Amino acid sequence: MDPQQLKHALGSGLLSFPVTAFGADGAFNPAPYQDHVSWLSEFGAATLFAAGGTGEFFSLSPREVPAIVKAAKEAAGDTPIVSGCGYGTEIAVEIAKSVEAAGADGILLLPHYLIDAPQEGLYRHVKTVCDSIGIGVMVYNRDNSILTADTLARLCDVCPNLVGFKDGSGDIGLVRQVTARMGDRLTYLGGMPTAELFAEAYLGAGFSTYSSAVFNFVPKLAMEFYGALRGGDRARCEEILNTFFYPFMAIRNRQKGYAVSAIKAGVRIQGFNAGPVRAPLVDLTDEEVGMMTDLIAPYRR
Repeated sequence: MDPQQLKHALGSGLLSFPVTAFGADGAFNPAPYQDHVSWLSEFGAATLFAAGGTGEFFSLSPREVPAIVKAAKEAAGDTPIVSGCGYGTEIAVEIAKSVEAAGADGILLLPHYLIDAPQEGLYRHVKTVCDSIGIGVMVYNRDNSILTADTLARLCDVCPNLVGFKDGSGDIGLVRQVTARMGDRLTYLGGMPTAELFAEAYLGAGFSTYSSAVFNFVPKLAMEFYGALRGGDRARCEEILNTFFYPFMAIRNRQKGYAVSAIKAGVRIQGFNAGPVRAPLVDLTDEEVGMMTDLIAPYRR
Protein backbone atom coordinates (compact mmCIF):
# COMPACT_ATOMS: atom_id res chain seq x y z
CA MET A 1 0.00 0.00 0.00
CA ASP A 2 1.54 3.29 -1.07
CA PRO A 3 1.31 6.34 1.23
CA GLN A 4 -1.61 7.93 -0.59
CA GLN A 5 -3.60 4.70 -0.48
CA LEU A 6 -2.91 4.50 3.24
CA LYS A 7 -4.00 8.11 3.70
CA HIS A 8 -7.32 7.27 2.08
CA ALA A 9 -7.72 4.09 4.14
CA LEU A 10 -7.04 5.93 7.40
CA GLY A 11 -9.78 8.45 6.72
CA SER A 12 -12.35 5.93 5.56
CA GLY A 13 -13.57 4.63 8.92
CA LEU A 14 -12.88 3.69 12.51
CA LEU A 15 -9.36 2.70 13.58
CA SER A 16 -8.13 0.52 16.44
CA PHE A 17 -5.02 -0.75 18.23
CA PRO A 18 -5.06 -4.47 19.12
CA VAL A 19 -3.50 -5.37 22.45
CA THR A 20 -0.33 -7.46 22.29
CA ALA A 21 -0.70 -10.96 23.72
CA PHE A 22 1.97 -12.24 26.11
CA GLY A 23 2.45 -15.78 27.36
CA ALA A 24 3.15 -17.05 30.86
CA ASP A 25 6.87 -16.52 30.21
CA GLY A 26 6.25 -12.87 29.32
CA ALA A 27 7.15 -13.30 25.65
CA PHE A 28 4.98 -12.33 22.67
CA ASN A 29 2.38 -15.06 22.13
CA PRO A 30 1.45 -15.05 18.43
CA ALA A 31 -1.37 -17.62 18.32
CA PRO A 32 -3.89 -15.84 20.62
CA TYR A 33 -2.79 -12.51 19.18
CA GLN A 34 -3.67 -13.66 15.69
CA ASP A 35 -6.99 -15.13 16.89
CA HIS A 36 -7.89 -11.74 18.33
CA VAL A 37 -6.75 -9.74 15.28
CA SER A 38 -8.65 -12.08 12.99
CA TRP A 39 -11.81 -11.54 15.05
CA LEU A 40 -11.39 -7.78 15.01
CA SER A 41 -10.90 -7.75 11.24
CA GLU A 42 -14.48 -9.01 10.84
CA PHE A 43 -15.99 -5.77 12.16
CA GLY A 44 -14.92 -3.30 9.50
CA ALA A 45 -12.13 -1.26 11.05
CA ALA A 46 -10.48 0.86 8.38
CA THR A 47 -6.97 0.16 9.72
CA LEU A 48 -5.47 -1.75 12.65
CA PHE A 49 -2.33 -0.56 14.43
CA ALA A 50 0.01 -3.34 15.55
CA ALA A 51 2.31 -2.67 18.52
CA GLY A 52 0.71 0.71 19.13
CA GLY A 53 0.12 2.43 22.44
CA THR A 54 -2.68 0.06 23.47
CA GLY A 55 -0.41 -2.72 22.19
CA GLU A 56 2.20 -1.71 24.83
CA PHE A 57 4.75 -0.43 22.31
CA PHE A 58 6.60 1.25 25.19
CA SER A 59 7.18 -2.18 26.78
CA LEU A 60 8.42 -3.93 23.63
CA SER A 61 11.98 -4.29 22.45
CA PRO A 62 12.71 -3.09 18.89
CA ARG A 63 13.29 -6.67 17.73
CA GLU A 64 9.81 -7.74 18.87
CA VAL A 65 7.93 -5.13 16.85
CA PRO A 66 8.41 -6.58 13.32
CA ALA A 67 7.38 -10.04 14.54
CA ILE A 68 4.14 -8.57 15.89
CA VAL A 69 3.55 -6.69 12.63
CA LYS A 70 4.11 -9.86 10.60
CA ALA A 71 1.65 -11.79 12.78
CA ALA A 72 -0.94 -9.03 12.40
CA LYS A 73 -0.53 -8.96 8.61
CA GLU A 74 -1.09 -12.71 8.43
CA ALA A 75 -4.26 -12.52 10.53
CA ALA A 76 -5.91 -9.31 9.33
CA GLY A 77 -6.90 -10.29 5.81
CA ASP A 78 -7.29 -7.16 3.68
CA THR A 79 -7.25 -4.75 6.64
CA PRO A 80 -4.22 -2.43 6.45
CA ILE A 81 -1.70 -2.75 9.28
CA VAL A 82 0.20 0.22 10.65
CA SER A 83 3.06 -0.31 13.09
CA GLY A 84 4.00 1.63 16.16
CA CYS A 85 7.40 3.32 15.97
CA GLY A 86 9.27 5.61 18.34
CA TYR A 87 12.06 6.30 20.82
CA GLY A 88 15.11 8.32 19.75
CA THR A 89 15.80 8.98 16.10
CA GLU A 90 18.28 6.14 15.49
CA ILE A 91 16.08 3.54 17.18
CA ALA A 92 13.00 4.89 15.40
CA VAL A 93 14.72 4.56 12.02
CA GLU A 94 15.75 1.00 12.89
CA ILE A 95 12.18 0.09 13.83
CA ALA A 96 10.71 1.86 10.78
CA LYS A 97 12.94 -0.05 8.38
CA SER A 98 12.32 -3.39 10.09
CA VAL A 99 8.53 -3.08 10.05
CA GLU A 100 8.55 -1.94 6.43
CA ALA A 101 10.44 -5.14 5.63
CA ALA A 102 7.91 -7.11 7.70
CA GLY A 103 5.05 -5.82 5.55
CA ALA A 104 3.64 -2.86 7.49
CA ASP A 105 1.53 -0.50 5.40
CA GLY A 106 2.70 2.49 7.43
CA ILE A 107 3.99 3.64 10.80
CA LEU A 108 2.64 5.74 13.63
CA LEU A 109 5.54 7.77 15.03
CA LEU A 110 4.98 7.96 18.78
CA PRO A 111 6.70 10.58 20.96
CA HIS A 112 10.45 10.29 21.30
CA TYR A 113 11.96 9.14 24.56
CA LEU A 114 12.21 11.16 27.77
CA ILE A 115 13.42 14.66 26.93
CA ASP A 116 11.70 17.76 25.64
CA ALA A 117 12.99 19.08 22.33
CA PRO A 118 12.76 22.33 20.35
CA GLN A 119 10.69 22.51 17.17
CA GLU A 120 13.81 22.30 14.98
CA GLY A 121 14.80 19.08 16.72
CA LEU A 122 11.32 17.61 16.27
CA TYR A 123 11.43 18.60 12.60
CA ARG A 124 14.75 16.83 12.08
CA HIS A 125 13.54 13.76 14.00
CA VAL A 126 10.35 13.32 11.96
CA LYS A 127 12.07 14.10 8.65
CA THR A 128 14.84 11.58 9.29
CA VAL A 129 12.33 8.83 10.01
CA CYS A 130 10.19 9.74 6.98
CA ASP A 131 13.25 9.78 4.73
CA SER A 132 14.31 6.31 5.88
CA ILE A 133 11.26 4.47 4.52
CA GLY A 134 8.85 4.48 1.58
CA ILE A 135 5.65 3.65 3.46
CA GLY A 136 3.25 6.18 4.95
CA VAL A 137 3.94 7.96 8.24
CA MET A 138 1.58 9.46 10.83
CA VAL A 139 2.88 11.68 13.60
CA TYR A 140 1.37 11.46 17.08
CA ASN A 141 1.07 14.89 18.71
CA ARG A 142 1.25 14.11 22.40
CA ASP A 143 3.21 14.68 25.60
CA ASN A 144 6.77 15.83 24.79
CA SER A 145 6.28 15.71 20.99
CA ILE A 146 3.91 18.57 20.14
CA LEU A 147 4.42 19.90 16.62
CA THR A 148 3.29 23.42 15.87
CA ALA A 149 1.39 24.17 12.69
CA ASP A 150 4.50 25.86 11.27
CA THR A 151 6.69 22.80 11.90
CA LEU A 152 4.08 20.46 10.48
CA ALA A 153 3.79 22.62 7.35
CA ARG A 154 7.56 22.43 6.84
CA LEU A 155 7.43 18.65 7.17
CA CYS A 156 4.53 18.37 4.72
CA ASP A 157 6.60 20.30 2.18
CA VAL A 158 9.55 17.90 2.28
CA CYS A 159 8.05 14.53 3.34
CA PRO A 160 5.61 13.22 0.71
CA ASN A 161 5.05 10.06 2.74
CA LEU A 162 3.85 12.03 5.78
CA VAL A 163 0.13 11.39 5.41
CA GLY A 164 -1.42 11.56 8.89
CA PHE A 165 -1.64 13.64 12.03
CA LYS A 166 -2.91 12.03 15.21
CA ASP A 167 -3.62 14.20 18.23
CA GLY A 168 -3.48 13.10 21.85
CA SER A 169 -2.95 16.55 23.34
CA GLY A 170 -6.56 17.64 23.70
CA ASP A 171 -5.57 21.13 22.58
CA ILE A 172 -8.49 21.87 20.27
CA GLY A 173 -7.13 25.32 19.44
CA LEU A 174 -3.90 23.83 18.14
CA VAL A 175 -5.52 21.01 16.21
CA ARG A 176 -8.00 23.37 14.60
CA GLN A 177 -5.10 25.55 13.49
CA VAL A 178 -3.45 22.46 12.00
CA THR A 179 -6.55 21.32 10.11
CA ALA A 180 -7.26 24.83 8.85
CA ARG A 181 -3.71 25.26 7.56
CA MET A 182 -3.01 21.79 6.16
CA GLY A 183 -6.47 21.13 4.73
CA ASP A 184 -6.64 17.83 2.89
CA ARG A 185 -2.85 17.41 2.79
CA LEU A 186 -3.18 15.07 5.81
CA THR A 187 -5.67 12.69 7.34
CA TYR A 188 -6.54 13.71 10.90
CA LEU A 189 -6.98 11.12 13.65
CA GLY A 190 -8.31 11.62 17.16
CA GLY A 191 -6.00 9.95 19.63
CA MET A 192 -7.05 10.88 23.15
CA PRO A 193 -7.34 7.96 25.59
CA THR A 194 -10.88 6.55 25.22
CA ALA A 195 -11.27 8.72 22.13
CA GLU A 196 -15.06 8.40 22.03
CA LEU A 197 -15.25 10.79 25.00
CA PHE A 198 -13.79 13.54 22.79
CA ALA A 199 -15.04 12.45 19.38
CA GLU A 200 -17.71 15.14 18.91
CA ALA A 201 -15.26 17.94 19.69
CA TYR A 202 -12.65 16.54 17.30
CA LEU A 203 -15.23 16.08 14.55
CA GLY A 204 -16.02 19.76 14.87
CA ALA A 205 -12.31 20.59 14.63
CA GLY A 206 -12.00 18.90 11.24
CA PHE A 207 -11.03 15.35 12.22
CA SER A 208 -12.74 12.60 10.24
CA THR A 209 -11.94 9.63 12.46
CA TYR A 210 -10.28 8.38 15.65
CA SER A 211 -8.72 5.25 17.13
CA SER A 212 -10.99 3.24 19.41
CA ALA A 213 -9.32 1.24 22.16
CA VAL A 214 -12.58 -0.39 23.28
CA PHE A 215 -12.94 -1.82 19.76
CA ASN A 216 -10.57 -4.45 21.18
CA PHE A 217 -13.37 -6.06 23.17
CA VAL A 218 -16.70 -4.47 22.11
CA PRO A 219 -16.12 -3.92 18.39
CA LYS A 220 -19.79 -3.94 17.44
CA LEU A 221 -20.62 -1.24 20.00
CA ALA A 222 -17.60 0.82 18.95
CA MET A 223 -18.74 0.69 15.34
CA GLU A 224 -22.30 1.61 16.36
CA PHE A 225 -21.06 4.68 18.23
CA TYR A 226 -18.90 5.72 15.28
CA GLY A 227 -21.86 5.33 12.91
CA ALA A 228 -24.12 7.37 15.18
CA LEU A 229 -21.48 10.08 15.49
CA ARG A 230 -20.91 10.36 11.75
CA GLY A 231 -24.65 10.15 11.12
CA GLY A 232 -25.44 13.00 13.51
CA ASP A 233 -27.50 10.81 15.86
CA ARG A 234 -26.60 12.70 19.00
CA ALA A 235 -29.25 10.99 21.13
CA ARG A 236 -27.77 7.55 20.44
CA CYS A 237 -24.25 8.85 21.06
CA GLU A 238 -25.30 10.20 24.45
CA GLU A 239 -27.06 6.94 25.33
CA ILE A 240 -23.92 4.92 24.61
CA LEU A 241 -21.74 7.43 26.45
CA ASN A 242 -23.94 7.22 29.55
CA THR A 243 -24.45 3.46 29.58
CA PHE A 244 -20.96 2.33 28.57
CA PHE A 245 -18.23 4.92 28.07
CA TYR A 246 -18.64 6.96 31.24
CA PRO A 247 -18.82 3.82 33.43
CA PHE A 248 -15.75 2.52 31.60
CA MET A 249 -14.01 5.84 32.21
CA ALA A 250 -14.66 5.47 35.95
CA ILE A 251 -12.84 2.11 35.93
CA ARG A 252 -10.06 3.42 33.72
CA ASN A 253 -9.42 6.35 36.03
CA ARG A 254 -8.90 4.20 39.14
CA GLN A 255 -5.16 3.76 38.41
CA LYS A 256 -2.53 5.24 36.15
CA GLY A 257 -2.00 3.01 33.13
CA TYR A 258 -5.49 1.53 33.21
CA ALA A 259 -6.20 3.08 29.79
CA VAL A 260 -4.25 0.04 28.57
CA SER A 261 -4.77 -2.44 31.41
CA ALA A 262 -8.57 -2.15 31.36
CA ILE A 263 -8.60 -2.77 27.60
CA LYS A 264 -6.51 -5.91 28.02
CA ALA A 265 -8.82 -7.08 30.80
CA GLY A 266 -11.78 -6.62 28.45
CA VAL A 267 -10.06 -8.72 25.79
CA ARG A 268 -9.47 -11.52 28.32
CA ILE A 269 -13.09 -11.33 29.48
CA GLN A 270 -14.16 -11.84 25.87
CA GLY A 271 -12.26 -15.12 25.86
CA PHE A 272 -8.93 -14.26 24.23
CA ASN A 273 -5.75 -15.34 26.01
CA ALA A 274 -4.09 -11.92 25.85
CA GLY A 275 -2.04 -12.52 28.98
CA PRO A 276 -1.02 -9.86 31.50
CA VAL A 277 0.31 -6.39 30.86
CA ARG A 278 4.04 -5.88 31.13
CA ALA A 279 5.71 -3.73 33.75
CA PRO A 280 5.62 -0.83 34.40
CA LEU A 281 1.85 -1.31 33.99
CA VAL A 282 -0.21 -3.41 36.40
CA ASP A 283 -3.34 -5.44 35.78
CA LEU A 284 -6.76 -4.71 37.24
CA THR A 285 -7.64 -6.10 40.66
CA ASP A 286 -10.15 -8.94 40.96
CA GLU A 287 -12.77 -6.43 42.06
CA GLU A 288 -12.13 -4.28 39.01
CA VAL A 289 -12.22 -7.29 36.68
CA GLY A 290 -15.66 -7.99 38.14
CA MET A 291 -16.70 -4.42 37.35
CA MET A 292 -15.49 -4.83 33.78
CA THR A 293 -17.27 -8.18 33.46
CA ASP A 294 -20.56 -6.58 34.49
CA LEU A 295 -20.05 -3.69 32.07
CA ILE A 296 -19.29 -5.98 29.14
CA ALA A 297 -22.06 -8.51 29.91
CA PRO A 298 -24.55 -7.14 27.34
CA TYR A 299 -21.86 -7.29 24.64
CA ARG A 300 -20.34 -10.74 25.18
CA ARG A 301 -19.48 -12.54 21.99
